Amino acid sequence: MDFFQSLTAARVIFILGILNFVLIFLILLSCRCVSGSRIGSRLMTRRFYKRFFAKHCYLWYILCPSVVVHAFFAIMFMGWPG
Repeated sequence: MDFFQSLTAARVIFILGILNFVLIFLILLSCRCVSGSRIGSRLMTRRFYKRFFAKHCYLWYILCPSVVVHAFFAIMFMGWPG
């Protein structure tokens, strides 16, 4: 249990938090709703965006475990809120 009170645990929490923000931004950018907008219709003409758009579902497979691990580490580091 000492690990969860260490500086390494705090760093893991911080890194996972940043990863979560980046993944949420990428998921929103690749959302199917964006392709119908004015900006999205221009992006859909680009080859790199089409490849990125096709990978939308895989981003969720990274985000969900990252959020779970981040929450677990945060609860073990800070304690249960209340």
